[in-house]
Amino acid sequence: MIGLLLLAGLSAPLTLAATGSDMNITAQSTRDGIDLVTEQGRLTARLLAPDIVHLRYTPSHAAPSPSTMVIDPQATYPAFAAPQIQQQAEALTLASTQLRLRWNPQSRQLMLEDAQHKSLLQIDPLALTHGQLQLQHDKNDALYGIHGYDAIEQADGLLREGSHVASAGKQGFAGAPFVWSTTGYGVLADAQAAQFVLASERIDVHGKQQPITDVYLFVGRPRDIFAALAQVSGHTPMFPKWAMGFTNSQWGIDERELLDSVDTYRAKAIPIDNFTLDFDWKAWGEDHYGEFRWNASKFPDGPSGKLKSELDHRGIHLTGIMKPRIHVDTEQGRYASAHGFWLANSQTSPDYFSHQPIRELDFGRPAVRAWFFNDALKQSFTTGIVGWWNDEADESGVDSQHMNMQRALYDGQRASSNQRVWSINRNFYLGAQRYAYGLWSGDIPTSFDSMAGQRQRMLSAINLGAMQWGMDGGGFKSHPSPENYTRWIQFGAFTPIFRVHGTFNEKRQPWMYGAVAEQAATAAIRLRYALIPYIYSYEYQRHVSGIGLVRPLLFDWPNDPSVRDDSDAWMFGDYLLVAPVVQQGQTRKPIYLPAGDWIDWFSGKHYSGGQTIEYSVDAKQWRDIPLFIRAGAIIPTQSAMDYVGQHPSTEVEVEVFPSAERRAFDYYDDDGNSYAYEHGAYFRQTLAAQKHDQAIVFETTLPSGDFKPALAFYLVKIHGPVATAVANEGDPLTAFASLDALRQSSGEGWANGNDRFGTVTYLRIASGHQRRIALALK
Repeated sequence: MIGLLLLAGLSAPLTLAATGSDMNITAQSTRDGIDLVTEQGRLTARLLAPDIVHLRYTPSHAAPSPSTMVIDPQATYPAFAAPQIQQQAEALTLASTQLRLRWNPQSRQLMLEDAQHKSLLQIDPLALTHGQLQLQHDKNDALYGIHGYDAIEQADGLLREGSHVASAGKQGFAGAPFVWSTTGYGVLADAQAAQFVLASERIDVHGKQQPITDVYLFVGRPRDIFAALAQVSGHTPMFPKWAMGFTNSQWGIDERELLDSVDTYRAKAIPIDNFTLDFDWKAWGEDHYGEFRWNASKFPDGPSGKLKSELDHRGIHLTGIMKPRIHVDTEQGRYASAHGFWLANSQTSPDYFSHQPIRELDFGRPAVRAWFFNDALKQSFTTGIVGWWNDEADESGVDSQHMNMQRALYDGQRASSNQRVWSINRNFYLGAQRYAYGLWSGDIPTSFDSMAGQRQRMLSAINLGAMQWGMDGGGFKSHPSPENYTRWIQFGAFTPIFRVHGTFNEKRQPWMYGAVAEQAATAAIRLRYALIPYIYSYEYQRHVSGIGLVRPLLFDWPNDPSVRDDSDAWMFGDYLLVAPVVQQGQTRKPIYLPAGDWIDWFSGKHYSGGQTIEYSVDAKQWRDIPLFIRAGAIIPTQSAMDYVGQHPSTEVEVEVFPSAERRAFDYYDDDGNSYAYEHGAYFRQTLAAQKHDQAIVFETTLPSGDFKPALAFYLVKIHGPVATAVANEGDPLTAFASLDALRQSSGEGWANGNDRFGTVTYLRIASGHQRRIALALK
């Protein structure tokens, strides 16, 4: 028996041999990992981070296979403590602070364990020599990821078992060669498409287009797993701040109707930031780059930029549809033919809209991508089309077609402008998120059943890394009833991309559905806008952490069996749980609240978690949205504006519900439009609160970043026991007789009062400064 030997920094490799019936395996330690060597090739295991293991198989006398688009070619990994490489008996172990990977020569398996040495996975290294991945796991593990659902199929939950294909798919489908478990692990195969077979104790994966030679293993909580996934596959750029607001998309519109609609929104004080145009905006079917330029008949002031000026004055952004095909018998079509730009498996066929011959471009070719953001499209961008709705590239059968189409627009816009890129696309494959890529769920039907099914579509897509998700609110096909429309709006207000759309000549403006629907829909839209400071802070969090605004309950309660397959409710940020009404005429809705204490956003009623409550629903006015605040919450809000940035936010209200556990929130802001945040031009300040026996402590840190926001004060509303004295680091704050008196003051201070949640202590605190404020309680 050989004793435990620490081999970190070893100058010469240690070699161990394991012999099996079909192949010898020699295990070698290296300075930074473990190698398993056979006559056919070498399998290397390396730590990219304390919670990420990279397995790579390279055949003898061959170069490593190039990575697919799943892997970020610009990925970098922060420095961490050198891995420990240990030998005990005939086993080798690669260890960090977060995991252990052990080579067991008897079983001829690699064993993945967490920091507590709990077994997570067994990996068969010989399978990788044949281009496949074979894993063993505990039969009780809940598995997620791999795929979402298309626009029309019956969604069957969030859990994954049996046979599944990871592909981009069609019509709202999302895919990733990635499976993960709330037990504490994730597995990413570097494959353009992959077949997964999930048995009770086994995961088998093989590439549908090429052998699997590179695998990434992640260890940790769901948040850790998705942070690691973003590290390997790529982080998301931030959307512009206006994209946090409301989008009205319409097929069948001209300039006059557009301006009338925008003016009606403004007259009714219904917030909106974006109008998305379908075929109408383009000179579709015309020669001289009609696919890329304005339709001057329908939008006479589009080409000159006058329309943009009109809409800028109204606080409206325009985004437009793009297609992966162009017309063949045109100047641009002849250029594409001369340069071999056509997708090989596409055929010339009549377009359903123009009825002229079209063919699909091959966006996998760099030359096509470089040409696609051409001078005509640059002119359209300059004159007002500032975002991209990429449609129908999912019909090519090429998983990367939508990704590369948006890549063309992303690269083209970034090369010519510092204005942030926005897009929605009709499918998703992992890696696309690097290109400011949103997913929408396709041409969905209009009905309550269709609306209810969007919950599983959204959460399944998020479960594989498609964090920027939206849908055609109201349903694409047909006309929703006023009640159905209202419930769509309330649902959409709590999704990452808040948008309505319908088929040709369908209108989705709230006033088209009657007074009751208009009132309820307007209230939901205004609530969304009141939460913009909260929402935009999570836009940044998604960019840096890989975790988006919306996440399934199982992210926060991975060990709760009641949420393993729950798509009825989800977290909206860290501190809000929403469970929209999706049934017609419903008067009572059962809602499961996970462990913890919860408060109804609208009534202030308190609930204990770990139970299903019966929530009363108004089936006549449709004004209620089941929305609950998590104990410990810190939620910045503002007065609802007609559009994002209509007025400078000089004071932000912060709703605080202190708990015995210290909770924090990173308030974030920047210019909302450019990529200056990538170079440190942002404002990020941590707000934290904790309740003690006789006091509540509220803290603000010194901010990071170079951006100077208009924000001057936080108006902090600390809900709970009445404060008798308030001091910052022992220095008393000025007490005011009322909230009004506090608001009228020019500096910091405090006051007591009441609101729908009960008693509240108001603090007015200067932003951008470090504070530690103690509230003495009765």
